[in-house]
Amino acid sequence: MAFAQQMENAMTKDELKRIDDQGLAAWDKHDSEAFLSLLADDFVWYDWGTPEPMRDKQAAKAYFDSWMTAFPDLHTRRVSQIVGDDAVASELEFVGTNTGTMNWGGQSIPPTQKKVTSRGDYFARVRDGKIVEFRTHPDVAGLMMQMGITSAAR
Repeated sequence: MAFAQQMENAMTKDELKRIDDQGLAAWDKHDSEAFLSLLADDFVWYDWGTPEPMRDKQAAKAYFDSWMTAFPDLHTRRVSQIVGDDAVASELEFVGTNTGTMNWGGQSIPPTQKKVTSRGDYFARVRDGKIVEFRTHPDVAGLMMQMGITSAAR
């Protein structure tokens, strides 16, 4: 891409923050459609808890909905944020009670009824006002420990 075209397509830090705010608000409102509307048609979403990247909105919706089913009272709080030229990164804390089944990484985990406080971070690369690459890193081990799910290798 020519430099002039890159500059023309560049987003301001305020625009990147706005997209980040909208994404976080969608999670807090449990609004998968609002979140999916932020993704570009050709996005790719990498998550530590999934074996393969998500590349379509159906897979992204299933992932999003699995969190909302598992934690119907899920609420997030941004701990920190870094905004670059074409990307935004945030560290999150979320609280919720595991009252629903969690479908994650090909596993179905029954509800534990435990309240958790967990952390994670994500990186979102944005082009033309849409997220084209999303990398999420939930603290899977910490979450599972709080839920009382242990697995010992024998």
